[in-house]
Amino acid sequence: MKRRTFLSAAAAAGAAGRPARAVRMGVIGVGGRGTGLLSVLLTMEGVEIPALCDIDQAKVERAQARVEKSGRAKPEGYTRGEEDFRRLLGRSDLDAVLIATPWNWHTPMAVAAMRAGKYAAVEVPAALTFEECWQLVDTHEATGAPCMMLENWSFRRDNLAVLNMIRQGLFGEIVHCHCAHSHDCVDHWFFDPQGNMRWSADFLVKRNADQYPTHSLGPVISWMDIGCGDTFAYLTATATRSLGINAHLRRKFGPQHPNAARKYAQGDIVTSVVKTVKGNSIVINYDMQLPRPYDNRWMIQGTLGLYSEAQPAVYITGTSPKYHEWEPFAPYQEKYEHAWWKELRTRASEISHGGTDYLELQEFLRAVREKRQTPIDVYDSVMMSVITPLSEASIAKGSAPVACPDFTRGKWKTRKPVFGVV
Repeated sequence: MKRRTFLSAAAAAGAAGRPARAVRMGVIGVGGRGTGLLSVLLTMEGVEIPALCDIDQAKVERAQARVEKSGRAKPEGYTRGEEDFRRLLGRSDLDAVLIATPWNWHTPMAVAAMRAGKYAAVEVPAALTFEECWQLVDTHEATGAPCMMLENWSFRRDNLAVLNMIRQGLFGEIVHCHCAHSHDCVDHWFFDPQGNMRWSADFLVKRNADQYPTHSLGPVISWMDIGCGDTFAYLTATATRSLGINAHLRRKFGPQHPNAARKYAQGDIVTSVVKTVKGNSIVINYDMQLPRPYDNRWMIQGTLGLYSEAQPAVYITGTSPKYHEWEPFAPYQEKYEHAWWKELRTRASEISHGGTDYLELQEFLRAVREKRQTPIDVYDSVMMSVITPLSEASIAKGSAPVACPDFTRGKWKTRKPVFGVV
């Protein structure tokens, strides 16, 4: 189906008799993250789950029971191996699919979903390579089917309030941003309690890059109008040596443990610096292998002041009561509350990641129902994901600058901001 006819054809199908109504979602991948998102979907009215897919039949059966417990019909299960998701996508009774599988399957599954005429909601990261980024863009442009990466930190209450403040000019013209994903994941996300490698640890053995940039960049894309007024020009990246994984495994299991002696390509800290075409800068930190509490360290700075998530506080010239002294962010968050959170706070503030999963799925479902573009589109998705191959290439070249492809093919110059505009 041609790109320009997808949404009109879908709307016509709805007008021809499909309910206005329930969104019919398939879920591909019902491990930990997929089951968590499925649980959120099951709290929402107007959502049907006709089909589930996973290579582990026990996980599908567990998910089927969860759907039935919610009062819905038992979904059909697809468990015939790694390619069985294609049978699910061939169904005519699905409007959209949610993809929550290991990273290397995200792009192939999202591409297949778009080609099948389904809205694609894909977990982070949407792509791992330059080629995969282009596959997502090219498929969307050829079919018109929307693809949304489920970057939930874009939907955080504080980040959306900051977005309102930026758009109302409180910080003046934006110049610089710092962001990070600082989360020690060695003992639970990369390795199991016995020190065995999970699927994600294989990437640490083989790649040296910012492997998880989207939580850092989620809010920054909209804060800095990336893709709609500005875009990435080039990136430089530097990685430290790799010590944290081996040190942790030696402490916990002893030096004879096979993974304690394994060589890991991934440096402990990766610092990437992006220069935008407009001339602004973004510093992005990957920090997932050394002991530390979780934080994101967002800081956005403009000609009139700045916001610091670490404080959390703001300083605004001419507004803050004391010269060059921080003031608390909380009153600003209340004053500049985003419309999405005004609606959500009374209903879902305790649902999954403080309500962010609920909110991102709610807005995705609204887009499906209304047959329009998703709040995070395919261009946003690849711009967050492309930091991984950009940083890998720069590190390999001794921190040399690496140009970022223009995935919008020049449309960033005239596109208007869409995310969070209500």
